[in-house]
Amino acid sequence: MQKSKPGSAVILEAAARLFSEKGYANVSIRDVCREANTTPPMIYYYFKDKKRLFEAAVSQKVTMQEFIARLRSQAALEDAARSTHAFIEVYLSSFPTEAFEPGLYMMETAKLDRASASRISEQHDEVHDVAESIVRRGVTEGAFAKTDPRSAADCLMGMLNHVIFQQFHFSKSRDVNKSKRFITEFFLRAMGSRES
Repeated sequence: MQKSKPGSAVILEAAARLFSEKGYANVSIRDVCREANTTPPMIYYYFKDKKRLFEAAVSQKVTMQEFIARLRSQAALEDAARSTHAFIEVYLSSFPTEAFEPGLYMMETAKLDRASASRISEQHDEVHDVAESIVRRGVTEGAFAKTDPRSAADCLMGMLNHVIFQQFHFSKSRDVNKSKRFITEFFLRAMGSRES
């Protein structure tokens, strides 16, 4: 019985997993072949070379678009305090840590892949813009004290990222629900919200 040949999606998934774990320089085409149960000609057929395979894997994995869409939907809730609460909930419950696997940012041994870093930086700016829009709306509606929305969003993002990166980079376990409650109450109180 002959095995069916894997398509580009299977190859891409295997490559993304390997690149995430080991980085570009430490993964060979043969490694991907073993992981995807395929042959080098199939990889070359779909992706031409290792660099293009890496770029395709990064493009698939280094993204926060679904996460950003969820945050935007929460920002559209009826009032700024509820939007803030929902934004924090989504941020801490479903942050896409897989987009930050170090292997997806390393083209060579110690060389940062600028395209990956640039893509995730732009998407992180989009997340910040969503937080800023919630604060701006709260100030405009009078639900929040008059303040600089950008600076307030910086503070909120700083608190959220501290929790995420303590867990992701340093494997420090925290009570996420406690962090959600604390950040929400702290931020809303600092913004002068009556719903803190």
